[in-house]
Amino acid sequence: MAEPVISLRGVRAELGSRPVLRGIDLTVRRGEVVALLGANGSGKSTAIRTIIGQVPLSGGEIELFGTPRRAFRDWRRVGYVPQRTTAGGGVPATVTEIVASGRLSRARFGLLRKADHEAVRHALELVGMADRAKDSVDALSGGQHQRVLIARALAAEPELLIMDEPMAGVDLASQQVLADTLTRQVAEGATVLLVLHELGPLEPLIDRAVVLRDGCVQHDGPPPRALGQHALPGHDHVHPHSADAEPIRTGLLS
Repeated sequence: MAEPVISLRGVRAELGSRPVLRGIDLTVRRGEVVALLGANGSGKSTAIRTIIGQVPLSGGEIELFGTPRRAFRDWRRVGYVPQRTTAGGGVPATVTEIVASGRLSRARFGLLRKADHEAVRHALELVGMADRAKDSVDALSGGQHQRVLIARALAAEPELLIMDEPMAGVDLASQQVLADTLTRQVAEGATVLLVLHELGPLEPLIDRAVVLRDGCVQHDGPPPRALGQHALPGHDHVHPHSADAEPIRTGLLS
């Protein structure tokens, strides 16, 4: 069995004084692709943010590559794509400048060498944005912004990719580009943990679905094939074309 890349044991976390994670156990092993699923407010994004250190623990332990997170320093091994944000964060910048910022963890004294520039170009090619390299990120669509954020994470050539809702608000064409990009990364040995609302075009890649409800793990196992998240026990779904429809309750995600 492959060694653990991420280990959470009894992890608890609060936002303000409100408990959000209530004792999560989760292991992601090398080469796995694990989808974190659940309804809004279930704790998915908070779980991701505790792993990378943005939210402090109130209990439990996290290890990355076998090292306690509090002692982990080799962050170039980890690529992180945050939830729904613009690539430039309101700062004027070109596509290349944003992606190059993801390479700084490998650069000496903050100076990019030839290999670093090549890695940036390769990351842009992977997400189909090489032709927009000199453009301002302000000129990009939502899907293109997301591609740039993923290229920024890939530029460091990470072993582990952590992605928070990478498909949210992204057009179908960009969703397919992102799915193809992740397929290549997984084929090259990357480990992936990602928050998803629905499996969508990433479904063929997913090895395990971990479903959270009220800050607890309710399901950890193979996702149902072909049917996506809506088939998981507990998903409450209201079809938008039926304004006063009742949720279809299938048992576990609400």
